[in-house]
Amino acid sequence: MRPVAGGGGHRTGVGHPRGQGCGDNGSEQAGGQVESVGHGDEAQSRRSLAILACGLMIFAAGLWMVVYGVLRIRFEILVPLGFQVVSAASLLIYLRTGTFERFRRVQVTLYLFVPFALQWSMGNVVTASAVMLWALLAPIGVMVLEGPRQSIPWFVACMALTALSGFFDWFITQGSGVGVPLHVVALFFVLNFAAVSTVVYLLVGCCARERERLGYELRLANDRLTEEQERSERLLLNVLPGRVAERLKRQDTVADGHAEVTVLFAGLVGFTPMAERMPPAEVISMLGERFTAFDEAAQALEVEKIKTLGDGCMAAGGRAGGAGACEAVAALASRMNALAATCRSPSGEPISVHVGLATGPVSAGVIGRTKFAYDLWGSTVNVASRPCDLATPGEVRVDAATRARL
Repeated sequence: MRPVAGGGGHRTGVGHPRGQGCGDNGSEQAGGQVESVGHGDEAQSRRSLAILACGLMIFAAGLWMVVYGVLRIRFEILVPLGFQVVSAASLLIYLRTGTFERFRRVQVTLYLFVPFALQWSMGNVVTASAVMLWALLAPIGVMVLEGPRQSIPWFVACMALTALSGFFDWFITQGSGVGVPLHVVALFFVLNFAAVSTVVYLLVGCCARERERLGYELRLANDRLTEEQERSERLLLNVLPGRVAERLKRQDTVADGHAEVTVLFAGLVGFTPMAERMPPAEVISMLGERFTAFDEAAQALEVEKIKTLGDGCMAAGGRAGGAGACEAVAALASRMNALAATCRSPSGEPISVHVGLATGPVSAGVIGRTKFAYDLWGSTVNVASRPCDLATPGEVRVDAATRARL
């Protein structure tokens, strides 16, 4: 390496930086994470709904007991009383053990069988005022808590018990000689309630299936959003250093001053006349191979690639205050020369680079709002570009400050 004297000037860098942040070790990542649509809130909502339904049914059973007590219906009062005891016991056990599945099954079973038991104890559909309609809460509850498919057996059981009640009423109910016989009235009661139950069940089923469909689409959309955000994060980190990208996302102004940074300028020797003799596809392919290798070397040495300048590039070390930055940049310059020496153009011509280094203070920041660019400014940048222009193929020229540190 040959030292050259530094100088002033007005040459500054402009371009789109690529690569990881200097001193960031490639581990800095910008941005937060979009949380995926989870099932914890939905499960908690279902548990709360089940507890609310249990409380309402216990209250309703107590109200029914009051009504039966006022009417002096002694035997039938035992059915809602038993329901209250079993339901309250299952709720207490759930609150103590946290076993929701057992609590849910006990509640749904009570909703299905207790209304029919109460109706049969009172005689028929008419005398019991069709209290069996309460049993429809069983399949609807399963539909809400589990899903439409899981509720089908419970709905079938509810309809079977309804039909059984109609069968009992047909043979047990005594008719009258005036008007419609009571057993026909009972049959109409059963048919009406079965039809209403079916309509309600189908409507609620449609709502539940629509909710599941919307939930599935929401999860897919959220997954796609998360994937796109991660892709944007990776792209942003390829364009900007991690800490700079984080500040930009917070809408902070990125303008920093660094007391000591080692700046590297490198360019391919004789590239312009070589490119004029090559097809565009070969030019792009050759540049892509060379600068990909240079980028990998910079990342391995924890040197920050600032930007690509046509057939050249600019890199820096020490922006984040890491020790040994000057040595790392010098090692990158030597490795770039070694990589170039092993390569040839598609036409067989040798490829070489010339490199210049300079060390000193720089200013750094992001310019623009849409097509933004992260860049370095200052006399150190200008000084580094001049040794690069003066260096012969395969040579690394440094300024006095860099030489003193090496």
